[in-house]
Amino acid sequence: MTRCARSERAALCETFERVGPDAPTLCPPWRARDLAAHLVVRERRPDAAFGIWLGPLERHNKHVMDGYAGMPWGELVDLVRSGPPPWWFTRVPELDERTNLPEFYIHHEDVLRARPGWQKRERGAELEAALWRSLSATARLMFRRVPVGVVLVTPSHGRQAVKAPTARGTVVLRGEPGELMLLAYGRRDVADVEVTGPDEAVTGFGLGRLGIT
Repeated sequence: MTRCARSERAALCETFERVGPDAPTLCPPWRARDLAAHLVVRERRPDAAFGIWLGPLERHNKHVMDGYAGMPWGELVDLVRSGPPPWWFTRVPELDERTNLPEFYIHHEDVLRARPGWQKRERGAELEAALWRSLSATARLMFRRVPVGVVLVTPSHGRQAVKAPTARGTVVLRGEPGELMLLAYGRRDVADVEVTGPDEAVTGFGLGRLGIT
């Protein structure tokens, strides 16, 4: 079992420290401080974290997030780095890997790729393999709302059909696992993924909604 989630957490915190609290992200209007606050709330304040998905708790979520976002930057980054309290379920390494790897990877790229002139970072084989395992387990959920069939193809890990063909046809998405994961989470504009298939299928895919929510 890898520990890529832990490595991505550390790498994101290093990036936070380098870019500063007001750096842009791919989650506008959030800045880096808002993204860091979101990560802390997600792990330390379950009373507020559900506001991400539940409308009635949205105001409470924002209030708690704003409180964290107003902290001194170094203290906020340290909270992200130190992780959840001992009783939180992701203290179990396997659950940490399953739950936090995509979260920290995606949000790390949200910071890196929001900067002018960004370039793809080097991702080692271990991280790519872990991202492929994670994406393979959730891809049917992530692509469920696109109106076409979907096949994922990576040069290093083969292919996986994640949605059955529809009347519009099927698209083939080619890229490294990390790029395919970015696409699956809706980062269309920055994901280095080749989309091929019949014109109607490619158009339909472009109109489809991606991601969990």
